[in-house]
Amino acid sequence: MTGAADSRVDPDLAEERRADRKGGPGHTVLLALALAVPAAKVAYTVGGGDAVRDVFVGMEPANWPDVLLGMVITDPLLGSVLAVVVSRVVFAVFAARGGLPFGGGRLAHLRRVGLAILNPLAFGVIVTCLFGPWWGLGTTLAAYALRKGVVVEYRTGRRRPHHGHGTAHGPSRAPDYRPPAWLSRAAAAEQGVALILTAVVLPLLFLASALDGQAWTSIVACRVTDGTRTTDARLIELSRKGTGVVGWNLESEEISNGVGCTSTESRYVREPWWRRP
Repeated sequence: MTGAADSRVDPDLAEERRADRKGGPGHTVLLALALAVPAAKVAYTVGGGDAVRDVFVGMEPANWPDVLLGMVITDPLLGSVLAVVVSRVVFAVFAARGGLPFGGGRLAHLRRVGLAILNPLAFGVIVTCLFGPWWGLGTTLAAYALRKGVVVEYRTGRRRPHHGHGTAHGPSRAPDYRPPAWLSRAAAAEQGVALILTAVVLPLLFLASALDGQAWTSIVACRVTDGTRTTDARLIELSRKGTGVVGWNLESEEISNGVGCTSTESRYVREPWWRRP
């Protein structure tokens, strides 16, 4: 009853709350990138056209996420920025659903700190395992700063708690509450940084990765039999069948079955898009 009345009185506020609970614009950007970027990566790497369809058919649906995963775990900057953005989106959804503890006292403060640091720390550990300790440390600190920024947004009124819940620092503020100027500037800066990371930096990094000319997975050297003729060829590994590999043949530009495969050092298939004449 009260929620319906709130929606009638302030439809913009109701829409804002719904957007927060769904992850806001960050959720939309991440979903769009997850759908579009793998197709662009495959298209540029293998040449587009029917080759893209053949590659996805050869991979089988269960292996399609490997394209996106391969891009993320082989690019330290892309992987780190994605971890920071995902960490903030998750925390924003969690906060919008009323999941942040409030109240005074040391215990409540420790709970808030624990909730704020747990997810960034987890992402930092993952990035450390993939790219090294400095990347992991930077990811942890950046993710923590943006998650704390979400709390500051609630304190300054830039975000409003879901009806019936308080913010991370207490119940809903009084209507005449005015946050300090420095806190408002900090909230605005955090929102600006988060928007730039999500809507500008992350898409550009994904685009650069899609057009860098590298395969999203291992390139293997195999023996390929075509009729009665056996040749050596390089394959982009798509899936494994028994003791062999199903892959995209870079020489004949078709799906081939390879045996006796060994990994190659380079994953480059063609020149990056920005270096092409």
